[in-house]
Amino acid sequence: MKTREDALKLMHEWVQSESLRKHMLCVEQALQAYARKYGGDEEIWGICGLLHDYDYERYPTYDAQKQTGHPYEGIRNLKEQGYPEEIIEAILGHALYFGVPRDSQMAKCLFACDELCGFLVACAYMRPDRFATLTADSVKKKLKDKKFAAKVSREDIEQGVAELGIDKAEHINFVIEALKPIEAEIFS
Repeated sequence: MKTREDALKLMHEWVQSESLRKHMLCVEQALQAYARKYGGDEEIWGICGLLHDYDYERYPTYDAQKQTGHPYEGIRNLKEQGYPEEIIEAILGHALYFGVPRDSQMAKCLFACDELCGFLVACAYMRPDRFATLTADSVKKKLKDKKFAAKVSREDIEQGVAELGIDKAEHINFVIEALKPIEAEIFS
């Protein structure tokens, strides 16, 4: 079984961008929190979050027909290294263009947290107290501003909430709380 240390080493080997590393740490935190909520394996869910974009920097473009680029290249490597199939399936399902259904709770949580984590960090970056007073209401207002964090897919956030079958505000607040313990690391 691969450990978090193995995954962290792989992430650092493949990813040089500090912002991408921090994003993957955020998604790891959110997935670990959801693992606790849903009775999943925190280490496996965390590894999934930590590695979901680890090949993006090397292979930013993809070709779904030829199955090249992100995340296909990373998936091939994960398979060779013996990572569990549930992690591989969740990573394949984290972007709509793969057409891989999100059947597991971990896969649904990865999809629901990926874009939201990036958006929450952008929101917190604009506040002097970062996550301390960030609320779902203020995040929902920012989501309506299409110019703010324009690269974040609002559609993916909405679909992620729908697939989880939870209230949007509940999901946003849950992920905010999950990110608070690593706030210093995110904004260092």
